[in-house]
Amino acid sequence: MRTLRLTVLALTALASACRGGPPPAPDAVTPAAPPAVAKAAEPVRLTLVGTNDFHGWVMPHRATLPDGQKVEEGGAALFASYVARLRADNPDGVLLLDGGDLFQGTLASNLVEGAIVVDVYNLLGYAAVAIGNHEFDYGPVGPGPQATRPDEDPLGALKARMAQAKFPFLSANVREKDGRHPAWLGNDGTTMVTVKGVKVGLLGLSTLQTPQTTNPANVASLRFESLARSALEATRTLREKGAEVVVAIAHAGGKCPDLSNPRDTSGCSRDDGEIYAVLDALPPGSVDAVVAGHTHQPMGHFFGDVPVIETAGLARLFGVVELFVDPVKRRVLPERTRIQAAIPVCGAVDATLNTCDPLRLRDAKAVRMVPATFLGAPVTPDAKVAALVAPAEARVEEEQRRPVGVAIQARMPQVYEAESALGNLIADAMRKVARTDAAVMNAGGIRADLPQGPLTFGKLYEVLPFDNTLAVLDLTADELRRFLTLAYGGRKGVFAVSGLEVTLAACPGPERFKGVTLPGGAPLKAKGTYRVAVPDFLVRGGDGVGPLTSTLPPERISLLQGQPLREALTEYGRAQGNTLKPPALGRVHTVPGTAPCADAKP
Repeated sequence: MRTLRLTVLALTALASACRGGPPPAPDAVTPAAPPAVAKAAEPVRLTLVGTNDFHGWVMPHRATLPDGQKVEEGGAALFASYVARLRADNPDGVLLLDGGDLFQGTLASNLVEGAIVVDVYNLLGYAAVAIGNHEFDYGPVGPGPQATRPDEDPLGALKARMAQAKFPFLSANVREKDGRHPAWLGNDGTTMVTVKGVKVGLLGLSTLQTPQTTNPANVASLRFESLARSALEATRTLREKGAEVVVAIAHAGGKCPDLSNPRDTSGCSRDDGEIYAVLDALPPGSVDAVVAGHTHQPMGHFFGDVPVIETAGLARLFGVVELFVDPVKRRVLPERTRIQAAIPVCGAVDATLNTCDPLRLRDAKAVRMVPATFLGAPVTPDAKVAALVAPAEARVEEEQRRPVGVAIQARMPQVYEAESALGNLIADAMRKVARTDAAVMNAGGIRADLPQGPLTFGKLYEVLPFDNTLAVLDLTADELRRFLTLAYGGRKGVFAVSGLEVTLAACPGPERFKGVTLPGGAPLKAKGTYRVAVPDFLVRGGDGVGPLTSTLPPERISLLQGQPLREALTEYGRAQGNTLKPPALGRVHTVPGTAPCADAKP
């Protein structure tokens, strides 16, 4: 035993020596190592990519500069490259959203009632879209813009696009006449998605102007409720369902042209935008971001802590909002939110101006185009999207090249807020073809410039993309004045007239219309009746004239269903020796104001 104890003591001493120090005293306590400090989890970054008012522009806008250079702007294939760069920058953290008006406006879209747009949006991976007013334009499935038989569904084309889509169409304020959410929507105007483990609630809104800015017959079964009240109900519903972030996609917008300081909203035009009332009505913390639309105006601003983005649309631009979510409290950290507003979609840009906008490049002294980059890498059209769009583009090019037998003597630009030769020309054509005393053409029905040279169907379609037909109203002098008061008072631009002269206040508003005379200043006959040619869109109450047109007896309204406006313009051109010349201005007289207009840029 003694030998064994000596052996154990020897081994213990040897082990202690190997550790480099004496053995610890029997009662010594070894100090514990300090606990490792856990690194705080980083906030979760969500990238919201917002588009709006796409209007069928799956193909790029193409233009030729004065020096002969050709430039392209926008289009789905190039936009896809930007989205890919954003997804590479924030893997699994990108949410692609649209503020509505996906379809109406191009041959590529209209020839297939928006199907190509949905195909593109499916491929791009949109999470949700708002329902815009022009989503209702196509009416039933087929060429007719509205139902004319009992078996036709006025919402048929929209329902077909919804069935095709891999994403939901959202509108919390579109209801049936009895107040219920439409069953055909398949949702209550909201949806939930999970992004990087964060539950994101999405709600959609549609402009209250929808019945006046689409064919009213197509939405006769629906009602459009308060945007603010519907948004408040939807945010509460989403939060109750566990939404940690809530984003509104609204086909309702505003106008904030100065994007230099997103915290400064003093330059925003608050008298002509539905989104402001929504933002004012929502309690703090109920909505975390808004992707807006409808007004085609730039926004990239914070209202309180809520970022709002909108662009001029037509696939030329997009906006980005980056949200950072507290990983513990599961709420957005508003101080970390970032906005990138109105990012141009360009494959090549001028080396000096850094833009591909042909309107800006036309005035440049020298243009040198260089490849565009985004997030440090070049952007080129996405091959899959380009292949998807190619058949539609081929069909469009065939239609665009088809001549209509009329030449345009000089370029006539589209003008919305003033008298224009193009508006006068279309009004003259309407009056001549319908054989009326006068004609009135709404500014919103004219969507592009009319270029000089031989007129093709494609160019004609871009100018007049809506399938409106001629109609004739028999109006007394007082009714004509009332009609013009509504037309010019609804902030829908300056309507074109033929066979009349009008006087307007300088600033838009309910009191803008000041008077009407016959050409040369002769007054209207007090007891006279005037036959007035208008687009059928106005007969059905579009652009705010419904309070007058809805009171007219049927025998005083003639719908010339066989006479589309496009055909009326070409027929008028043939009657003018196959040449259309810009009419002289002077039909709209403006009374100077004593103060700047409310929406004038300071």
